[in-house]
Amino acid sequence: MAHNQEWLDRQERTRWFLEDRFGMFIHWGLYAIPARGEWVRNVERTSVEDYQAYFDEFNPVDYDPKAWARAARQAGMKYAVLTAKHHDGFCLFDSKLTDYKSTKTKAGRDLVAEFLEAFRAEGLKVGLYYSLIDWHHEDYPAYGDLYHPMRDNEAYKRDPETFGRYLDYMHGQVRELLTNYGKLDVMWFDFSYDIMAGEKWRASELIGMMRSLQPHIVIDNRLEAGGEGGGSIYTKEPLAYAGDFASPEQIIPPSGVTDEEGEPIPWEACVTLNNNWGYVASDTNYKSPTIVIRKLVECVSKNGNLLLNVGPDARGRIPRQSLDILAEVGDWLALNGDSIYGCGQAELPKPDWGRYTQKGNTLYAHVFEESVGAINLAGLAGRIKRARLLADGSELPVSRPWNAALFESDAFFNFARPEHYTYPLPDKRGTVVELELK
Repeated sequence: MAHNQEWLDRQERTRWFLEDRFGMFIHWGLYAIPARGEWVRNVERTSVEDYQAYFDEFNPVDYDPKAWARAARQAGMKYAVLTAKHHDGFCLFDSKLTDYKSTKTKAGRDLVAEFLEAFRAEGLKVGLYYSLIDWHHEDYPAYGDLYHPMRDNEAYKRDPETFGRYLDYMHGQVRELLTNYGKLDVMWFDFSYDIMAGEKWRASELIGMMRSLQPHIVIDNRLEAGGEGGGSIYTKEPLAYAGDFASPEQIIPPSGVTDEEGEPIPWEACVTLNNNWGYVASDTNYKSPTIVIRKLVECVSKNGNLLLNVGPDARGRIPRQSLDILAEVGDWLALNGDSIYGCGQAELPKPDWGRYTQKGNTLYAHVFEESVGAINLAGLAGRIKRARLLADGSELPVSRPWNAALFESDAFFNFARPEHYTYPLPDKRGTVVELELK
């Protein structure tokens, strides 16, 4: 089918994004001090005045972005996205448009500038998250808004006529981020809802400005969508501000993301490592390294990326448990990364024992479940040139065991001979077999 220039431009912009597949999300700000999540102001109906205590106290003495960057690279992540401004309006960068920023706290530092320098130095691509919502700004709708902490307080009724001042501020900050901090690879907006969507943000104007400053930048779909919705990127005629990729949140779409005609759309599942984005001291409900590995494989098997979140604490440290999980995921990727980076959906349906990813003529069998006897490769009889265990390159026997005579269209492999025996998986987290197809 014929594609228009917009579509072709998106393909070019997202080429690296679809190769890299695995990134780090970092939610960090004043909310690390109460340590009850990044929506603490919303949940507890906290006023700007009461929240000020955290601004006065903020001093992350252990913030070492070089350590964060090393952890991300060693985890096998290829890019990272930091919250430059979350919904509470606090800026981790030295914006000229506000004093509500990290350089005016005890920290006295431009935390975004340091993050970008450290992550670029590790060879990682860099992105910034910017909240379209702002619970600190006096011209952002408060009383009657769906989410504002003062949504039920009539004293916070705003004059709709002044919303334009907020938009000027918001556009101005995006311009600062794209002008003062070098090349950014990703701009991650969050989020649209209710009537606050699309042109309510002056979205066409915003995108035009961004493309003029950094035409290569990859932008998410949340100028017109939230975590639960898709927006026009899911249609065959996306709007100018539809974004370059879809951003399902805390869910992996059952069959990936395609437009109305079944054409794949770039997408990235954003997922927390425990149950919260911002640091929550009491939340130790972490996903195991095995789950993270298998969910990364699942995303790639459906042409998607995984953006995995960490929430550093008030001192600026990524929690030890998060680092331990990331380290183990990195150990697995060091051996099996060829089955993730540059790979996508296979031409075959999902097998019973796990998942497939594919890169050109190379099919990767991700075996999660032990088999009874040889492992079945449905429909691949006569199509396998060679089979190797990806982690060490060792040859695996591909043959037709005596008990598989009825399954003429299928191929079979196993981890040792005789092939009809049952063997333990070499790696219980996910054993990857590299199959070269004829």
